[in-house]
Amino acid sequence: MHRVWMIFDPRRSLVALFVFLAVLAFTIHFILLSTPEWNWISGAASAVGGG
Repeated sequence: MHRVWMIFDPRRSLVALFVFLAVLAFTIHFILLSTPEWNWISGAASAVGGG
């Protein structure tokens, strides 16, 4: 494991990992917000009238 961290800088690797996970989380949430079934912002108002 020591040789792996000698090749990759731990700070850069962790920052890249966190940035990737944040972009992935935002992407998943925006995809869910674009669907009428999983839109939790305006979904409650339309679910009451929509049946």
